[in-house]
Amino acid sequence: QTEGGVKSLLQAGRTLLCLCSCERRLHCTAFGLRFLVPATGALYNEDDFVIMTTTEKEKYKCLLPSLTAGEEDDEKEYSGPSPGELLNPLFKRSSCSYRIESYWTYEVCHGKHIRQYHEEKETGQKISVQEYFLGNMAQKGQSTEPSECLCKSKSIMHFVPTKNIEGQLTPYYSLEMGNGTPCVLKQNQPRSTSVLYVCHPEAKHEILSVAEVTTCEYEVVVLTPLLCAHPKYRFKSSPVNAIFCQALAGSPLQPQRLAQLDKEQEEQLKPPFSAGVGWWKYEFCYGKHVHQYHEDKEQGKNIVVVGNWNAEEHIDWAKKNVARSYQLKDDGVQKVKLVSHFYGHGDVCDLTGKPRQVIVKLKCKESESPHAVTVYMLEPQTCQYILGVESPVICRILDTADEHGLLSVSS
Repeated sequence: QTEGGVKSLLQAGRTLLCLCSCERRLHCTAFGLRFLVPATGALYNEDDFVIMTTTEKEKYKCLLPSLTAGEEDDEKEYSGPSPGELLNPLFKRSSCSYRIESYWTYEVCHGKHIRQYHEEKETGQKISVQEYFLGNMAQKGQSTEPSECLCKSKSIMHFVPTKNIEGQLTPYYSLEMGNGTPCVLKQNQPRSTSVLYVCHPEAKHEILSVAEVTTCEYEVVVLTPLLCAHPKYRFKSSPVNAIFCQALAGSPLQPQRLAQLDKEQEEQLKPPFSAGVGWWKYEFCYGKHVHQYHEDKEQGKNIVVVGNWNAEEHIDWAKKNVARSYQLKDDGVQKVKLVSHFYGHGDVCDLTGKPRQVIVKLKCKESESPHAVTVYMLEPQTCQYILGVESPVICRILDTADEHGLLSVSS
């Protein structure tokens, strides 16, 4: 409800009150059992507040923080490593990043090559691979060592190119790769790719996007924390300050309608999501398990446990992998667009002798139907799976994810 420039919003598991204003961008803070203003950070004046009123006439007093000074000017003279030198450790490690989509898998081996491939199991467990190289580093007489050809210059760049990436004008460092697989549609000219490296402090060199900008010419965006040491490439997040709210006399700690919506959204995650065509179908029960099963009229239901949930094991996995990915909205606000959860200790795989395991990717997918769910299963390695779950239900809870990708949804 909007009243006097104030709007109340909801996230699953948290009731939020936010100020809607053109002059201030303020972060919403959940209600708590105590009214607490931190001793550090933004300053609060008890006279600077707003009264929020719900449709049920519940009233809340919310203290507004004083505006804090912005970051220091990043345009000061910079004499540190060049962008190529900052990326040099990534190339020396021979590190590769992967992006798995519904059919194709993309492999970016930094400073070496980019590969697009699809694997299918044929009769007798034989694996058939369809692949294209979208670019290689060794081209037109370039050195095969990216650390040499990229990082010799230590001159300060006066111009840094920018690109609109997910609604945000973003500086990037481009690495050109050519000499890919010949393209039939372009008289067998080799495929080529521009790899755009973008600063993101929480990234782990993951692939943000892959696009074919023209026939057989591609663009790959990679998020990396390495470039953030250079002020001209630094990630610029919108400044946020917390709002602290207290229920006034006669009002509940949490507005009734928001509490009801909290409960409804939590209930939507409880039933298992099921999908699949052909012999095998898949069942995902959030915070419990992932099953693969086949139903037969005579023999009943044959279930294979792909993975079971264990919070501690997931946190260990999240410390080494990307558990939370972001997108930037038009107004510069950073939003969580996907979280990944690790489910291990599935049934033992006959081919590897090891327990099955699966990475569950929960992604926001807008739809006219609020309860629509898309579920797909991939097997990039033998008995190691990726389960994609996309739904409008997920959109409403992704921003509750912590640094390990764990959502604030009650069991």
